[in-house]
Amino acid sequence: MTIPEQRTPGPSTWRIVLAAILDFITAFFISGFAVASIFGGRTDGGFQLTGGPALLAIALVVAYFFVFNKFLGGTIWKRILRAKR
Repeated sequence: MTIPEQRTPGPSTWRIVLAAILDFITAFFISGFAVASIFGGRTDGGFQLTGGPALLAIALVVAYFFVFNKFLGGTIWKRILRAKR
């Protein structure tokens, strides 16, 4: 006779959604300010990117999610909110 496997419940849906939203906001502003600082897109109110620098900032946001999830075991906010599956 085999003993059935007991599954531990995963994180709440609200934690996963909140982590994704906060991760996107964090990655967007950090990459936006970094790219704007390098390419001269900083303004008094923040930053404004168009063309190539804007595409670079978007690519950095995508890279943030890919690298952190694939190689580092989860994004920053997933770790803080304990929303890893």
